[in-house]
Amino acid sequence: MSFNTGSDLRLAQLKEWLATLSAEKVLPESIRPASADASFRRYFRVDAPDGTTYIAMDAPPPQEDVGPFIHVAEVFGETGVSVPKVLERDVERGFLLLTDLGSTTYLHQLNHDTAHKLYLDAIDALVLIQAQSKPGVFPEYDRALLHRELMLFPDWYIGKHLGITMTEKQTALLNSVFDTLLANNLAQPQVYVHRDYHSRNLMVTERGNPGILDFQDAVYGPITYDLVSLLRDAYIQWDEEMVLDWAIRYWERARRAGLPVSHDVDAFYRDFEFMGLQRHLKVLGIFARLYHRDGKDGYLKDLPLVMEYTRKAAGRYKALAPLIVLLDELDAKGPSVGFTF
Repeated sequence: MSFNTGSDLRLAQLKEWLATLSAEKVLPESIRPASADASFRRYFRVDAPDGTTYIAMDAPPPQEDVGPFIHVAEVFGETGVSVPKVLERDVERGFLLLTDLGSTTYLHQLNHDTAHKLYLDAIDALVLIQAQSKPGVFPEYDRALLHRELMLFPDWYIGKHLGITMTEKQTALLNSVFDTLLANNLAQPQVYVHRDYHSRNLMVTERGNPGILDFQDAVYGPITYDLVSLLRDAYIQWDEEMVLDWAIRYWERARRAGLPVSHDVDAFYRDFEFMGLQRHLKVLGIFARLYHRDGKDGYLKDLPLVMEYTRKAAGRYKALAPLIVLLDELDAKGPSVGFTF
């Protein structure tokens, strides 16, 4: 498969760079798209003469920096999980040649027959990464970053997507919920956090399943974050009973691995839900921003599921109930009824 590169200067430069490689011989003319990305990064698949396939990353400076990707790939690789190996690099121009973890994502393979095995594999890999966490290796997922993410919700979802300017009372209400979430999130044990550990970034592999991608934004932060990304996925939904079962199985494995999760499973699940709400609000803002700022409308169809997660989590806890009041006001609905613990 080939395509015209005449109007794509970056792609033409990538092909020229691939032609200069000596350690890993590839066929530049075989290059074709491998996957889409929500950022400026692009991924291409390219063949070698022996039939092996590789992945070429195009991360255009100054919008992207391949340095964090290289660093996290090395750190995660040393834990024993399956991540792409960086074979060749041109850091200045933003080009990398990587090993290929295949083309089958979890999202494409997941169904009620395959889900249990695939999720347990992903949980085992997550525990393996977390069990080898050390402070000072990745940036901290601190209050400033967590709060900056939360602000995507009022700025982009409420302000831009809904076109609503909140009153002072509504703003104060939302800020009180943010304070409650942040207090919980920051009190959780700290480990390596992938930040997008979900079905589009996990690849089904024959050995060392899953293959793990898109990890360049890794940080050191709350222990439940990646589990929430995995089990409360914006792109696929599972019954609450299944999510609870998988969360408990993670909790059991984490305790056996010596990870500092709460000894009380109910307290652990509460942390999971509070962390989840932080992520859901962030994702609502990100999906709105991808549409309104970047012109990417493919994520709009995923907004209802993320809002469903948001309402269910907030509706289960008295401390988060003000968010339901705000959402009802924004939707011009009557009061919702939720369970409180």
